[in-house]
Amino acid sequence: MTTHDSPSGPVGQAPGTPVPTTAAHTVRVDLTGRTALVTGAASGIGRACALRLSAAGATVRMADLDGRALAELADQGVGEPVEIDLTDLDAAEEAGRGADIVVNNAGVQTVAPVQDFPPERFSFILRLMVESPFRVVRGALPHMYERGWGRVVNISSVHGLRASAYKAAYVTAKHGLEGFSKVVALEGAAHGVTSNCVNPGYVRTPLVERQIAEQAAAHGIPEERVAAEVLLARSPVKRLIEPAEVAELVVYLCGDDASFVNGASLTVDGAWSAS
Repeated sequence: MTTHDSPSGPVGQAPGTPVPTTAAHTVRVDLTGRTALVTGAASGIGRACALRLSAAGATVRMADLDGRALAELADQGVGEPVEIDLTDLDAAEEAGRGADIVVNNAGVQTVAPVQDFPPERFSFILRLMVESPFRVVRGALPHMYERGWGRVVNISSVHGLRASAYKAAYVTAKHGLEGFSKVVALEGAAHGVTSNCVNPGYVRTPLVERQIAEQAAAHGIPEERVAAEVLLARSPVKRLIEPAEVAELVVYLCGDDASFVNGASLTVDGAWSAS
């Protein structure tokens, strides 16, 4: 992923703030023999999760529309590319079959007031970010139940717990994903399957960096000011979260030591939601 550097460090990072390293993994988890499906694996959080799960020994299926990016990851030995349109719900369900671990990550964003929000875009976002995860998990659960073990990790957001103006579809979708995740937790518990949400704040992803660049251009201010004064205005920690930090929590939830973490929503937001 591209990092925009400035004299004070990458965008959204206060001067002197240490940047997390991915050289050493925080969590020691052995997923040898497990098959993991990661949606939206071509970039951002999905890419970081694919890399981390692979490093933990899992066989990773990387699902995304971006076949070129998936091929590059496959060439690095990260996993198997699955070029797919996840709004094709039958294909999404088929992609989930045989997975021991599902990481539902794929998502998009559209920012507009409710009265101006395109109805077709609202429907598309719910299809991609609620219906598709349902179908992926529906396809995966029979295999998980048969084996008596499974992990569903839904990449939600602080917007799955809180609302922001102008993000009607995204907030609605993430709240829906939260409810679905809890139902899977209740039904799967007796079968050794856990289901949890990870709720990041603003992560250094292509989606967020595009938002920063667009707002900087619109307001005529530097990108680091957009991050600090707009995106991170409520956050006590004045930097963007790195995708690898989110992936560390994801891989922990996939390990045996997390068998009692079920039905949870775990924030990774620098106390944004506490403010």
